[in-house]
Amino acid sequence: METPGLVVQGEAASFSTALRSLLNNPQYSDVCFVVGQERQEVFAHRCLLACRCNFFRGLLGPKLGPGMPSPVVLSTVPAEAFLAVLEFLYTNSVRLHRHSVSPSGMGLGAWGAGGGAGKLPLPQPPTLQVLEVLTAAVEYGLEELRALCLEFVVKVMDVEMVCEALQVAVTFGLGALQERCVAFIEAHSREALRTRGFLELSAPALLPLLRSDRLCVDEAELVLAARSWARVGAAVLERPVAEVAAPVVRELRLALLAPAELSALEEQNQREPLIPVRTRGMPRARVGGRGCPTDSAVTGLPLQVEQIVEAWKCHALRRGDATRGAPCRRRRGTLPREHHGFLDLPLK
Repeated sequence: METPGLVVQGEAASFSTALRSLLNNPQYSDVCFVVGQERQEVFAHRCLLACRCNFFRGLLGPKLGPGMPSPVVLSTVPAEAFLAVLEFLYTNSVRLHRHSVSPSGMGLGAWGAGGGAGKLPLPQPPTLQVLEVLTAAVEYGLEELRALCLEFVVKVMDVEMVCEALQVAVTFGLGALQERCVAFIEAHSREALRTRGFLELSAPALLPLLRSDRLCVDEAELVLAARSWARVGAAVLERPVAEVAAPVVRELRLALLAPAELSALEEQNQREPLIPVRTRGMPRARVGGRGCPTDSAVTGLPLQVEQIVEAWKCHALRRGDATRGAPCRRRRGTLPREHHGFLDLPLK
């Protein structure tokens, strides 16, 4: 009886090197991509892409007629990231870098998807190549490449990178990466809030940070960071600061601020609204005490904002849970203030 054949392995390195020589090589190629905003031409081989990736199998379809078909335009993926994807498809390995070797000039972050004039008064730093490759791997359904990118991101994550990684995680539903990013920001809160990546977060990406009890930052500094974030979004989207801030500012814990800080915030909010104004005529209990506003629907005074009113209510009644919509839980980095002693007392 004939014995089954034995599969023997040749040298993998030489095979990989030979295939890498075909990468972006016009010789013998039968498909051309026009990639990125710079419209860079990238040459490839249809059969190899089709057998390695369902996305390309569907994109390229059966070859029609002789000669080179029309170029395939992929304008949203940077050329460097696309070449990294092809390198993985050709060789089953990829060179990942923290930063792009040749910056593409991207720089609107999550705000870029919202339209507007595209004006951002910040310098353009090198893009994070590994996050661009991760994005492409997710979009093209390359699970193995996605896992390799995630592993690399976790290894090289730092303050400058973490907010951009968080944005990618939220955008593509990468729950494990989102948890790692939030935990990193919780441990390095003050530094992360000063990064460009923080200013470019979308509202859904910012919300889990503002809801965290573990942020190592005081509430007054967090309010300033939220205002800076909203200003950048307002400039890019050409919308009012308060409108941009509306989805997230409810998570600011204004009751943690001392009366003097709350008064200063109230005055600044009149000059540059951050906390959205409540609906006129909305009923609420009148609260006495210094600095406590009254309802303009009754008195004719300028309309106040419910969130600030609730924080004042906490001070007036000296009970934390009297503020229905202003959370009173202290964060890990909350600096102690005199009134914090009664924040957790139950309301009689």
